[in-house]
Amino acid sequence: MKKSNILIVDDNRSVLSALDLLLSPYCAKLKCLSSPKTLFAELQTEDYDVVLLDMNFTAGINNGNEGIYWLNQILEQYPGVSVVMITAYGDVELAVKAVRSGATDFVLKPWDNEKMIATVDTACKLSQSKRELKKMQLKEKQFIEEINGSNKDLIGSSATWERAMKMVRKVADTNANVLITGENGTGKELIAREIHRISKRSNKVMVSVDMGAVAESLFESELFGHKKGAFTDAHSDRMGKIEAANKGTLFLDEIGNLTMPMQAKLLSVLQNRMLTKVGDNQATKVDLRLICATNGNLKQMVSEGNFREDLLYRINTIHIEVPPLRDRKDDIPELAEFFVNKYADKYGKDLKISSQAISKLSDYTWPGNVRELQHSVEKAVILSDAQQLNAGDFVFKNDDMNNVSNFGGTLEDMEAQLIASAIEKHAGNLSAVSTQLGISRQTLYNKIKKYGL
Repeated sequence: MKKSNILIVDDNRSVLSALDLLLSPYCAKLKCLSSPKTLFAELQTEDYDVVLLDMNFTAGINNGNEGIYWLNQILEQYPGVSVVMITAYGDVELAVKAVRSGATDFVLKPWDNEKMIATVDTACKLSQSKRELKKMQLKEKQFIEEINGSNKDLIGSSATWERAMKMVRKVADTNANVLITGENGTGKELIAREIHRISKRSNKVMVSVDMGAVAESLFESELFGHKKGAFTDAHSDRMGKIEAANKGTLFLDEIGNLTMPMQAKLLSVLQNRMLTKVGDNQATKVDLRLICATNGNLKQMVSEGNFREDLLYRINTIHIEVPPLRDRKDDIPELAEFFVNKYADKYGKDLKISSQAISKLSDYTWPGNVRELQHSVEKAVILSDAQQLNAGDFVFKNDDMNNVSNFGGTLEDMEAQLIASAIEKHAGNLSAVSTQLGISRQTLYNKIKKYGL
């Protein structure tokens, strides 16, 4: 109460003086108003914790409707403020009506001083609790938004990519289980996050679990949680990933890596939406949206006896296949530009990418898909000292071998091509070119003249 601000609204000046004398020593600030007409002007200028509000203000009218009206206005515009009603002894029913309308409490005239102080103190604590709760809710919202992200990396406008995204938009608003398949690096987790982001569960977290990284011995503890003392190192209760995803989305990546015993335990939870922690006898109900991903062929694994058919049916209500980058080459220029801007900004560089470099990236098969493209661009941005990324800044694993084994020209032709690539790489900086090639600047000038470069 000592840190609280209190506003008293009563048309009886004797009441205002008495409450001022009584409460001022206990609070940080106390303000008295003889009319509610200036109430909101005052609330706008100062953060008040408690408003002590009379029930009646107009002479001859004692039905309490004025007090109820101002109470509703305060609660609507300032829900964090606690309102304590002041009423005459014979108006208890009106005071109860006010409490039902949202007032924190009421005091009767004439009041007991100790009870008045206790009532106001309780109202102050309630206001502070409301504010703390609001702060916690805001932090939770910001935390969830930060975790869920905005998925700016979902880049592409090709027909194959748009087909996949159309399916994402169709299923996101449902609670259907989704199985996302595709090669490594195609962006399966990004697709899962987009489904969650535009779903009705977006105000809750999406919990991701890499099933390939979960040891079988820790599977139950990791996913279901455990009670204190359930095993040697269980020093406290632990919430599992499934329970943490309650009301939100559970994303199980690389689900094809689960062993048959792990699959059976997971299936039981998915069928019943009930889980039992390790060391506990009581089941907990969970409400979640399940999204799974794999780079394997689960149907083939079923036929080979390595994946449960009933689990496949359970997780595969909707199937989304993410296309490899080689099947969406039209998206490569847009992706490359996006990653160049992203990493140039990250590393504090002013960089563009040349059309020749875009052509080289578009011609590559990208076995590592978008992830490989992303890493290639980041590496090129880090190593570049120029203002433009050129074709020579991107070196792929088999470039050197392919250049030698597939080159059909003469030794001089190869030398000319090597010099031209170096000039492009260093944006015409001949000193850098001569250093890379291990020749003097004069020798470089002679060869440029010789080959007409």
